[in-house]
Amino acid sequence: MKEYNVIVVGGGAAGFFAAINIAEQNPQFKVVILERGKDVLGKVKVSGGGRCNVTHAEFVPQELVKYYPRGEKELLGPFHQFMTGDTMAWFEERGVELKIEDDGRMFPASDSSQTIIDCFLFEAKKHKVDFLTNQSVKTISKIENAWEIETNHDHFKAEQLLVATGSSPKIWNLLESLGHTISQPVPSLFTFNIKDNRLKDIPGVVAQNVEVKVLGTDLYSEGPLLVTHWGLSAPAILKLSAFGALELAKRDYKFDVEVNFVKQSTVAVLDHLKQVKLDSAKKTVFKFPQFDLPKRLWQQLVLASEMTEDSRWGDINKNQLEGLANQLTQAVFNVDGKSTFKEEFVTAGGVDLKEINFKTFESKLHKNLYLAGEVINIDAVTGGFNFQNAWTGAYIVAKAISNRA
Repeated sequence: MKEYNVIVVGGGAAGFFAAINIAEQNPQFKVVILERGKDVLGKVKVSGGGRCNVTHAEFVPQELVKYYPRGEKELLGPFHQFMTGDTMAWFEERGVELKIEDDGRMFPASDSSQTIIDCFLFEAKKHKVDFLTNQSVKTISKIENAWEIETNHDHFKAEQLLVATGSSPKIWNLLESLGHTISQPVPSLFTFNIKDNRLKDIPGVVAQNVEVKVLGTDLYSEGPLLVTHWGLSAPAILKLSAFGALELAKRDYKFDVEVNFVKQSTVAVLDHLKQVKLDSAKKTVFKFPQFDLPKRLWQQLVLASEMTEDSRWGDINKNQLEGLANQLTQAVFNVDGKSTFKEEFVTAGGVDLKEINFKTFESKLHKNLYLAGEVINIDAVTGGFNFQNAWTGAYIVAKAISNRA
């Protein structure tokens, strides 16, 4: 039996951040991280396309919580304890410079996730945190006042236990056996699979500011929209996928979306098109894009309005004009399935939020059991928000454990 003061299950972002802060604040503590895989910080490595989207430049707690479909209410207090500015300061104090991009996402100035990994590994070694790989947890037991962990290789014992494994069905089952309620996980960040002639030949096209609705629901989002080889992606879609995770799972990812490419009413767009018809009668509709739309997207919407590449503005009839206005403001696409967004596996689901004390991130069912990161039923839209949840929860856990030392 290997004895420690604190055991951290999960060698990811939340696990390392908590372990380092615990060991830094309590040099006398023996702290160990148990990782089931052969490498630590694997999700950090692939996040943000390999750049690691550390957090997001939103510095008001009341605004930051709005990016969390699950956890908005619960995170307000924690964000007053530790949030974006604190994250920036933590990394910069340890030699990692961060930068803010135009869309608010924050990355290491090096544009490499390895910078974050190297920082964590250096700090862990500096503060004598053990991290052991290939340690798959088999059992979690409370024996008197201590937690005992059995892995495929060893037995461990500690007074304090943090579970920060992310979305792990196996760990959820173990926590369920301890009495915790698990909200069943469903994918949260995903793109929409769509086969449609309007999109088939224009992958890579971006419409900068659109509105998207899921028909038959109240789900709505706006923002950039990317046409891909398999359908639609980018923030407008990813936000829908996050806030609609449970509803879209119920529909087995088969539903219709309505896209307004120009964020104007159909009536206003039709009036504009009528004026263009009068002013530019001899020009071809196909080659004369309106509303600052990408040319290739405009052309597909023109063809979908029963016009040809040679149709001139002066020659198109009322039905064609109305058809184009409808394509621009209420184009309907049939979604049939989903695809994972890059390597960012995010799920809605996990330990029920009612069973966690968000002043400390301690279990309400078991003393000295803490839970942080995506193991609990909190998730966010893309843009660095899931990492911020990890940093915040992990820091508060470290503070709570230190206060008991």
